[in-house]
Parts: sequence; C-alpha cells; structure tokens
Amino acid sequence: MFNKINELLENKLYMEARQEIAEMNPVDIAALIEEFPENERTKIFRLLPKSLAADVFSYLPIELEQDIIIALSDREAGHILDNLNADDAADLIDEMPANVVKKLLANADPETRRDINHLLQYPDDSAGSIMTVEFMDLKESYTVEQSLRKIRMEGIDKETINTCYILNPHRRLLGAISLRRLLLSDPVEKMINIMEDHVISVSTQTDQEEVAQLFQKYDFTSIPVVDSENRLVGIITVDDIVDILQQEATEDIEKMAAITPTDKPYMKTGVLETWKKRIPWLLILMISATFTGRIISHYEAALASYVVLTAFIPMLMDTGGNAGSQASVSIIRGLSLNEIDYSDTLKILLKELCVGILIGVTLAAANFVKLLIIDRVSVTIAMVVCFTLIVTVIFAKLVGCSLPVLAKRLGFDPAVMASPFITTIVDALSLMMYFKIAGVILHI
Repeated sequence: MFNKINELLENKLYMEARQEIAEMNPVDIAALIEEFPENERTKIFRLLPKSLAADVFSYLPIELEQDIIIALSDREAGHILDNLNADDAADLIDEMPANVVKKLLANADPETRRDINHLLQYPDDSAGSIMTVEFMDLKESYTVEQSLRKIRMEGIDKETINTCYILNPHRRLLGAISLRRLLLSDPVEKMINIMEDHVISVSTQTDQEEVAQLFQKYDFTSIPVVDSENRLVGIITVDDIVDILQQEATEDIEKMAAITPTDKPYMKTGVLETWKKRIPWLLILMISATFTGRIISHYEAALASYVVLTAFIPMLMDTGGNAGSQASVSIIRGLSLNEIDYSDTLKILLKELCVGILIGVTLAAANFVKLLIIDRVSVTIAMVVCFTLIVTVIFAKLVGCSLPVLAKRLGFDPAVMASPFITTIVDALSLMMYFKIAGVILHI
C-alpha cells in the first residue's frame, strides 16, 4: 500500500491518494503515515477527511502527534482535539510542551477544555488519569423506550454504549444494564426494575494495575469510576487496559533486567538516555560483586593447594544464579497476578526447598559422572563440587523466592529483586559454601 500511495503522491494525484487512504482502517493509516519520511508525514495527514483525522491521530506515536499538531493551523489543531476521546486528549496535552498546550486549549471547545482539565487533576497511573468521561448514563426512572431514544441521540459521541449506567438525581451510581438487555426488554419497563444493581466499580484513586487485574478477573469490557461519594465520573474501557497491561509488563521486565523503566520504545530512545537508564544498577551490582572477589582472595591458600577447584567456580556460580532466577521470576509473576500473598511465605519456602533438593541432587548426580569420566578428577574433588552444587541450588531457590515476597511486604516493587540482584547474593553464598565444604572434605 505504501508504494501505491507514494506513487500517487509523486504523480500529484492527491484526490486518488485521499480516496485510497480513506478506505483503510485508522490503525493501518497511522502505520502508513509512519512509513513516510518525516518531512512528508504532515502532508499525508492533511489528506485525511476531517471525520477520519482524529481517529487516525489517536493511533500515532506521541512524537509524531507533536510534530503534526505544531504543523497544523490553530483551527485544525482545535478540531483534532475536540474530536479525540477525552482520555486520549488528556494524554496528548500531558505530553505536549507548554506553548503547544496553550495553543491547543485556546482553540478547543469549552466542554473539551473542561473534560481535559478534569482528567489531568488525577495522579499518574490512577484510574482517574486513564478514564474517559464520555459514557452513556440513564436515569433510574427512564423506561426502556426512553433509554433507547437517548442512546440513539447521544450514543455517537460516547466511548461505548455496550454498557449503560443508571444514576439517581445526584449522579450516584445505582446500577448498570447492557445494550442487549435493553433491546430484549419490554419498552415500558423502567430501568430501576431491570438494571443489574451489583456493579463493581473503582475509585478515581485506584492504581491502574489494580484496575487491570479486575478486568482480567471478571472479563470486563468497561468498568465505572466513581468519586468518594459514589458519583459516576467516568469509565475505563478494555482498549485502555490492553495498553496498561503491556506497559506494566514492560516495566517489570526492565526492572528484572536491572534497567530503569522508560515509556519510550527502544528505537525511539537515544544512546545517552539508554545509558542513563542502564548504568545506575550496573554500578550498584558491580560494587556489590566485589564481595565475591574478597571471598576468593580470602581463600587463596586453599586454591593454591587445590588449583583444580578454581575450574569449577564459574559453573557453581552460574548454576546458583540460574536456579535463583527461576524461583524469583515465578514468585514475582505470582505476586503481580495476586496469586501469592505474604501469608503464603512458609508454603513457598517449603515448596522451593523440596524443588531445590530434587534439582540439586539431579544436577549433582549428572555432574558427578561428568567429573569422573570427562574431567578425570579425584572422587574427593568430585564430592566437594557436587555437595556444593546441592547446597548452592537449595540456597539459591530459598533466596530467589523469599526476597521478592519480602520486597512486596516492605512496599517495594518485587521486580527489583530479580535476576541481577539475586545472582549477586547467590554468587557470594555459593563461594563461601564451596570453600567451607572443601575445607571439611579436603582438610585445607
């Protein structure tokens, strides 16, 4: 499609290009615009019909949105803002430079300005900051016929009409009803009699991760957001939750890899910015790793007596680190999905102890055969390495499962206690146990 549109533009067949683009899905149009060189993207955007421009705009990366908004006239920019969903408009305003924000708000409708300012007052990552105020509400006294009439009149401007919310005269949330239920009900039936009155809602201050968990648990397509007095102020729809789940998962993965989380895609992040995100944890881990160096220095005499012991240090440290990482990743994921609680700590420790023993013995048995047949070391050396392997795996599993739970209990993000941090601790423990066991068996 890119080649076809590009050819039409090169031949100055703008009307034909406009017709071709207008028949595409807004998501595909946004992707198409990104394929063009930076100096041509705004020109492509200007070809879009006004009815389509706002939909396409909401799917563009924030950097491209900024470029297009700056290039558009005041009137065009105001039209885009007025036709965006309120939550998308608030996100756009939140990311824009102050001078651009002033331009946008000056040309937006008063109602749009009010909705945006309303959304921007809530903390980042809260339900209030991601909700939309464009929902379908009905009065408790409405009949089915009156409700459907209102939906036909106002539904076009709402985020969704699949679920409608029933409010009392003070706008407090009483219940909800699906469009399907409305269509199948008697036209004279009143909302108060047919609505679902057990509605699960969230507060404007609820963390967005908790909201996402509710969507996963109940298979919602939307959820109402209420204030401290149970007044309906907005709704959150599943398309916003998909973005949040991706954002939260990315954040956890970056923390588990000892990287400071960032909102930008990898290809949009500069070298210096990437350096700043990665270097702090690497410095901390490098300094903490000096403990392993001190341990090796402390046992120089033992290594001098049995130089062969040195060859197995990397294997023991790597195995311990990998074993600890397996446990920590499983526990961190369980904590993020609310499958694990602090009260389960003892059960977790007992389970990982049993798993550690089984894994340790299995690895030690395989390694014992390898040491004797391939490496051709003495039985005593093989015993030292294999006993250390068993103990290292057990301790690694216990450390890997306990630190994330402890971090969660203390109010920290469990993802911080992931692979790099746990590996550093396990490395030091494995070395200490290695030399202690060697001292007992080899009498050094």
